[in-house]
Amino acid sequence: MNGFHPVIRDFAKGLLQQQPVFQVAPRSIKVLASPNEFLETLLNMIKRAKSRIFISSLYIGSKEAELICSLKHALSSNPNLLVTLQLDLNRSTRPGETSTAQILLPLLREFPDRIQVSLFQSPHLRGLMAKLVPPRFNEGWGTWHAKVYGVDDQVMISGANLNKSYFTNRQDRYLHLQGHKELAQYCFDFLQKASEFSFHLKPMSSTTTTTHSYLKEDYLVSWPHPNIHPHQIHDLVREKLHSLQSSYISRQTLSTEEQARSNALIFPLIQAGQFGIREEENVFSWLFKCLEKAKTRALLDLTSGYFSLYKPYQELILSSKNVDCRIVASSPEANGFYGSAGLSGRIPEAYTLYEQRFMNAVRAAGKSWVGGASTGYGVKLSEWNKPGWTYHAKGIWLSPNNDSKPILTLFGSTNLNARSAHLDTELSFMMVIPSSSPSSDALELQSALAQEASKIRGHTVEWKGAEREVSKITRLLVRILKGML
Repeated sequence: MNGFHPVIRDFAKGLLQQQPVFQVAPRSIKVLASPNEFLETLLNMIKRAKSRIFISSLYIGSKEAELICSLKHALSSNPNLLVTLQLDLNRSTRPGETSTAQILLPLLREFPDRIQVSLFQSPHLRGLMAKLVPPRFNEGWGTWHAKVYGVDDQVMISGANLNKSYFTNRQDRYLHLQGHKELAQYCFDFLQKASEFSFHLKPMSSTTTTTHSYLKEDYLVSWPHPNIHPHQIHDLVREKLHSLQSSYISRQTLSTEEQARSNALIFPLIQAGQFGIREEENVFSWLFKCLEKAKTRALLDLTSGYFSLYKPYQELILSSKNVDCRIVASSPEANGFYGSAGLSGRIPEAYTLYEQRFMNAVRAAGKSWVGGASTGYGVKLSEWNKPGWTYHAKGIWLSPNNDSKPILTLFGSTNLNARSAHLDTELSFMMVIPSSSPSSDALELQSALAQEASKIRGHTVEWKGAEREVSKITRLLVRILKGML
């Protein structure tokens, strides 16, 4: 582990004992910059698929004809190709002709043996409440939130969904990892495990499999377990996901010291709080424990498009004596719910309230930022605003000090808030990068991550939330919803 900076060396050693790990050559990791590049890369991956396409997302948008056509063309031109889709049930089966389920039905009818569509449903929403909550709001009780875009032996990890705005003017993060058979297999296995505690989308002509399967519009939502109720999957989820992690931990070995000096280490983290799986939470705590012992003062850049920082993370940041933190949140105008009708339109204001509470805690802890943006210390909150765009990026970048490039990043689906911790099922990745590599590839990867973070900060202004009024109705809404936003 001598190839890694002393600030994160103990952290990486500890992770090797508790998480799966994949050694990845830095030259094969590409940091994408824009929604358009995300779409182009995804379509190109699908076009070149040889044996498998495996995708995990919240949903597929109603206007993504190009994506659906791309999948159809790939299946038509390659009889050996298999497609696996893992999506959220509530978000994918909203009523109407343009739901995700409806736009996937033609593919299921044409290629019934070569495409599998699994739909996860959170057991947190059930009973009378499940019947009363409108479809537009039922995802508030937990979703399938993991984002994986894989083809053969390459994967693209992002926080973006498959919808027009994510391909055009909704900023996110995207890391494309090519030629990593083991990492790609892990992501595929993760989706396969998820399919074992999910419903399966079938054409109407299919046979109902259990008493918990049901017909909806012109398709079948099939439940695979005759002896397990869909609302009682907690033990099943824990067993499947724990077995996945354990199987990879038990067989992992690090390469030679020379290779270890050159390769980045990528650790997948599953966070599924409603099922008692809290890997991200544990790793975040371990990171700060290690940083407190470091001999230099580290700089943490953190961002979330839905910034209501999970309380334990907030406490770690505010109690740290050895970590400075710059945070980027979405401005109200860049929030995806800005201008929405009804209660949804109050969501940007709700995040203003969360930000106000956070900044009050920062001041109370004596951690207010002092000095310039790149030379100061403390905790700084900025807001992202790019005219005509919305903001959906999330993750962290860690640098040994203010003058250094990132040597660690967290990327994936987590928004680092209470909802991500407790309700949604998340998959994120912690990557540590060697800093004494004999090759320039690691330095180029660090530079790419530094540029990514810098570009995000380039569209920020000083946080203005203290000047904004939050209505009594929104305050009441936040009190009722608590950690659901």
